[in-house]
Amino acid sequence: MRTKTNKLKPFIQKIRFKYRVSILNENTLEESWHVRLSRFSVFMLGSTLILFTFVILTILIFTTPISRYLPGYGDSGNRSSIIQESMRTDSLVQQVNLQEGYVDIIKGIITGKMSPDSIASLDSIALRKRAKVLMQKSEREKKFDEKFEQDEKYNLTSIDTKPTENTYVFFRPTRGVISSSFDLSEHQFGINMITSPNESVVSVLDGTVIYAAFTFDFGWVIEVQHESNYLSIYKNNTKLMKDVGDKVKAGECIAITGDASGKKNGSQFYFELWKEGRPINPEDVIIF
Repeated sequence: MRTKTNKLKPFIQKIRFKYRVSILNENTLEESWHVRLSRFSVFMLGSTLILFTFVILTILIFTTPISRYLPGYGDSGNRSSIIQESMRTDSLVQQVNLQEGYVDIIKGIITGKMSPDSIASLDSIALRKRAKVLMQKSEREKKFDEKFEQDEKYNLTSIDTKPTENTYVFFRPTRGVISSSFDLSEHQFGINMITSPNESVVSVLDGTVIYAAFTFDFGWVIEVQHESNYLSIYKNNTKLMKDVGDKVKAGECIAITGDASGKKNGSQFYFELWKEGRPINPEDVIIF
């Protein structure tokens, strides 16, 4: 132990030995400034300076854009921001192109280079005429209707559904799953149902068809007026089986629904039930 202590003493004395560093005036050799330093103090000052420099550089890298110039740093974050900026640039370019096209059309109309006849318009009268043509049944459709009605003649229409004084027997309009329910707060006056392709739609009560036509918003629509001011509305059908003025029984097939093409948006069967001009919840009177 003594030998180790004897060896450490000279080393400690050596690093703690102080040196005088002076700055002299060259002309007068007068000492202008001096400092006393030891090897240990020089080591501590150097270590402190290196640590301080490291901290400053770390703060600059993490808080300033300098990090973008370091290879491999921030590549994952920059990738998402680059993708977002590129998508924004593409949308701006498309918007500019649309505006340029709009300005060119306006210039053409003002200068007379573009005639109004070259602008396409929506001819609602022609569309209505086409809808009337579509409502006319072909021979193939008539045969299909006859076969379908023949297959449906063994349904529940043979049950006596004449109402008593305060009771009505409502039939389920079609087979399927309810996707959205009746909600007056959301202006949902009926229910949407997901059905199989070419599913039969039946009248919920005895009544008379008062409307049967094609609409651009709800496809083929049929409405049936019942006793006690009940009105049932069937929308988003693919085919109608009855015409205006036809008498129908409860449970009788009046239309076909279900889009065989597999489209989901806007093709779900929609059913409404009204009484005395007010919508009622079909689920309150019909078992689905």
